[in-house]
Amino acid sequence: MFMTSPHLAHLAQRVPSLSACTEAVQSAFVLLRDSFRSGGKLLLCGNGGSAADADHIAGELLKGFCKRRPLSGDERKALPPEWGGKLQGGLPAIPLNGLPALSSAFANDVDPMLTYAQLVWGLGNRGDVFLGISTSGNARNVCAAAQAARALGLKTIALTGESGGALAPLCDLAIRVPARETYLVQEQHLPVYHCLCLMLEDEFFSE
Repeated sequence: MFMTSPHLAHLAQRVPSLSACTEAVQSAFVLLRDSFRSGGKLLLCGNGGSAADADHIAGELLKGFCKRRPLSGDERKALPPEWGGKLQGGLPAIPLNGLPALSSAFANDVDPMLTYAQLVWGLGNRGDVFLGISTSGNARNVCAAAQAARALGLKTIALTGESGGALAPLCDLAIRVPARETYLVQEQHLPVYHCLCLMLEDEFFSE
């Protein structure tokens, strides 16, 4: 096992059961770091509580999480003076469950199971990363989105429960937390993605 961030060590210390996941979290960090560095973005999705987690992750990336992420002097010069101290640096992340007009139209007119796949197809580009969240790993719409992402050349990450389900084999990388009950999986997903967001914030932003 390798650790390059104090946040990974802290994760294993706070939630010892997640120590088995730290290598996968590190690998996910590398995929996301390299994508963001090259101008890529993160597309992510899930259902129910996992949709809420997708929103949560995007929120931690698009604005300051544990750092203020102040704008550079040049960035401030391009803005009205009163904005420069308020806007924050962000990393591009799009929760696919956050587009209800398009999603409901596609679900009604075409096929609800393929709604996330359609959004990936419309928004994704080679160099982006797809993150599919499913506690069982068997959410059919998330699996379909992962297949669409791979067809487009995106890197793909699964965040699942212990078994990985059908989603894990469809992805380049799977983070499988050691739980099976839905609520227990969800409880362990949160410290995993908080750790990942902290690692990315440290990589891209100073105080």
